Amino acid sequence: MPNASKAINRPASEWENAAFIIAGVFSAAFGLKAFLLSSHFIDGGVTGISMLLAAALKLPLAAFILAINLPFVALGYKQMGRRFALRSALGIGGLALVLAFVPFPDVTPDLLLTSVFGGVFIGAGIGLAMRGGAVLDGTEIAALLVSRHLVLLKVSDIILILNLLIFGAAVFVLGTEPALYSMLTYFAAARVMEFVLNGIEQYTGVTIVSEASEAIRLAITEGLGRGVTVYQGKSGFGRRGDQLHERDIIFTVVTRLELPQLRAEVQRLDPQAFIVQYGIDDAQGGIIKKRPLH
Repeated sequence: MPNASKAINRPASEWENAAFIIAGVFSAAFGLKAFLLSSHFIDGGVTGISMLLAAALKLPLAAFILAINLPFVALGYKQMGRRFALRSALGIGGLALVLAFVPFPDVTPDLLLTSVFGGVFIGAGIGLAMRGGAVLDGTEIAALLVSRHLVLLKVSDIILILNLLIFGAAVFVLGTEPALYSMLTYFAAARVMEFVLNGIEQYTGVTIVSEASEAIRLAITEGLGRGVTVYQGKSGFGRRGDQLHERDIIFTVVTRLELPQLRAEVQRLDPQAFIVQYGIDDAQGGIIKKRPLH
């Protein structure tokens, strides 16, 4: 599962974790009851399976949330640890209780608003719970367990296949239009969950190979206030022939808001610089938080 802490050196207390999980439970329940259920839309993952079965069998959703999610939490106990399993069990149990006993108003009859904002609240709820060290949906635990036996498939591949099957089944159970709106709900939930976990300061790792490495290093450390790691390498083979010359290679971590400024500075100093960037799931230590410039 994605790590709940983002560039936080002090671990959260259990009270903070509990606050995140409780907020996540109510947000997810609000998205489900105030938006999706009245319009017969579903989400993806294990929650989507629960909603699909509840709609097909005309049984309470809360029962399926417990019956389908908790076994995956129990099976993931060894991989995730006792605290994670306990928090997740309490979070899923809390979600089922809120769905069963807490009334929420039906916010809007508009189908587009229902699908989008239902996904927003569900994604926010799942993300908040994950920041508290728990899950409200056992999808990634299930995918992790399956991937251990199907070595050719990654966790992300299994999640994709699972969701394709869920939305394919939704076409037959709910109809084509509700299934399409449900896909929109899932996409909205996934994006909001990512934003809650990563925040506006989502980090990007950048590797820069350039002949102007020293000038670029100074631009990053003095201009952006970010730390860098410099390691030695050799230029390889290219259109300009063999160039086995030693080079200083720069690695740094910046937020996505700082990335355009970094790229512009590198291009200004060396238009031929080779830049590779990639997302980072988590980062701690070093100069992660931007230091004040003097």
